[in-house]
Amino acid sequence: MAIGRRQFISALGGASVTWPLTARAQSDRVRRIGVLHSLNESEPEGQRRIAVFVQSLQKLGWREGTNLVIDYRFGGDDSEHNRLYAAELVGLKPDVIWTSGGLSLLALKRATRTIPIVFTTVFDPVGSGFVASLARPGGNITGFTLGEFSMGGKMLEVLKEVVPQVSRVAVILNLEQPPHVAMWRAIEVIAPSLGVRSTAIDVQDPAEIESAIAVFAREPNGGLIVLPGPVTINHRELVIALAARHRLPAVYAYRFFVTSGGLVSYGIDTTDQIQQAAAYVDRILKGAKPEDLPVQQPTKFEFVINLKTAKALGLTVPPALLTRADEVIE
Repeated sequence: MAIGRRQFISALGGASVTWPLTARAQSDRVRRIGVLHSLNESEPEGQRRIAVFVQSLQKLGWREGTNLVIDYRFGGDDSEHNRLYAAELVGLKPDVIWTSGGLSLLALKRATRTIPIVFTTVFDPVGSGFVASLARPGGNITGFTLGEFSMGGKMLEVLKEVVPQVSRVAVILNLEQPPHVAMWRAIEVIAPSLGVRSTAIDVQDPAEIESAIAVFAREPNGGLIVLPGPVTINHRELVIALAARHRLPAVYAYRFFVTSGGLVSYGIDTTDQIQQAAAYVDRILKGAKPEDLPVQQPTKFEFVINLKTAKALGLTVPPALLTRADEVIE
């Protein structure tokens, strides 16, 4: 049974108690967390992820306005915004920073080598130079990855299972992001064995997305693989609308694309990963060092199908796939 501080002192029967200074300072101190998110502030998915993070911290005993202050910044897909916001957060001297996405993590890595950083949704943190190894990250950075680059090949396999007649795929990516290049190579390797010709479409803004998809859609039997990143996430409504307009079946990396009208997704469970990140933040606030917390690979993946979108595209999804799916949206 939990008892309050006043009850506890009464229970001592008036005995003289000397409270350790370090314990008193720890209990009275308000801790500070910085958040640098790779999605725009107006993006509902970004707000959902932050809500999951805050709720997870609450379950661990950390509450804003009581023993915690959280400073939020939203870098989106703009490198300069991320650089400026990273500098702002570091200047506030937080106890730890949670960040999402490689672009935001890169800005923070350049801004500080001392403040602990916990990341989520980042591909290949070792190859990108963020950590020394998964088991022993070293330095001030640790977190949770998006998985292996081979996931790009898995996305193609899923698309081909759902739409066997697809013989051409356009991979929507940003060639300035090394993880996208690696995923693209994984798709290139597996495509011939599936009877598919693959094309990379490098996009930086909505205008490029619209023109590139329109050109690709001129030939039949095409499909889209939309790689995860700030550009495709922040402009997902446009991507989904273009896929519908041009009748192009598309596979995405996150469930929220499918709940917004996309056809199918295969990727990590972001809620599970953010909850784990909050647990790492809690451990760091209680004294753990990032270098001692191994970088974790995802353990939960989601396969989601939107039947309404499939019907609109004139597709019949095989019953076996519906059985395998973690979620079917009707």
